[in-house]
Amino acid sequence: MPRDPEDTIDDKPMPLIEHLMELRTRLMWSIGAFIICFAVCYYFSRQIYGFLAAPLADILSSQSGQERRMIFTALYEAFFTYLKVAFFGAVFFSFPMWATQLWLFIAPGLYRSEKKAIMPFLIASPFLFVAGAAMAYYAIFPMAWQFFISFETPAEAGTVAIQLEAKVSEYLSLVMHMILAFGIAFQLPVALTLMAKVGIVSVEGLKKGRRYAIVGMFVIAAVITPPDVISQIGLALPLILLYEISILAAGWMAKKKDGDTT
Repeated sequence: MPRDPEDTIDDKPMPLIEHLMELRTRLMWSIGAFIICFAVCYYFSRQIYGFLAAPLADILSSQSGQERRMIFTALYEAFFTYLKVAFFGAVFFSFPMWATQLWLFIAPGLYRSEKKAIMPFLIASPFLFVAGAAMAYYAIFPMAWQFFISFETPAEAGTVAIQLEAKVSEYLSLVMHMILAFGIAFQLPVALTLMAKVGIVSVEGLKKGRRYAIVGMFVIAAVITPPDVISQIGLALPLILLYEISILAAGWMAKKKDGDTT
């Protein structure tokens, strides 16, 4: 099909050296934003870690009614934990900057129709990631931590109490793993809708593969979450809902495409 004459590329030819200089500029802006965010996040690393540990702290304080602690067993463990907190925080907060710089570098080489097609996905992706991370923090963490804490055993005659004393590094690794798992999993509508738009999958194929997709959701949830039913179901059910949303979005995109070709 011939391309619309108005569907042009808003760019002018540039020598390779100018492209490399522009790439360097974009990288410098991105690296600078990351360094600034890293410095700020490291300064507030204790507060950020306290925010991440709040769901566990609330459960422990409500159960025991007294102060509980987290521990580190290596001299450098707490220091490196705060560095990891600052790094993850810097990646999260600097994402808008380096994503914008990447778009500004790529966009001039795209047709107007391609920009219109990609822009909704670029806007939806960070919102879906934040939605997945928020669900993990506010919904899954309290239930999952409550489940794990329930295995504590009080001291009785002739027995020794079994009590949690979580390591700061292990807790951070678990929390970040869960946040990343939910955030990335919530990209499912973006991935499937984009694949449907370029013709890799079809709406009919997504509908026919629904039962296999549901099984796959539970398998994926079992692999990327801790070995507890709460986390697995808490991830699998939203994935199933997002799969249905993907079918609706792909169908809407297909109808819009058919309307544009008529």
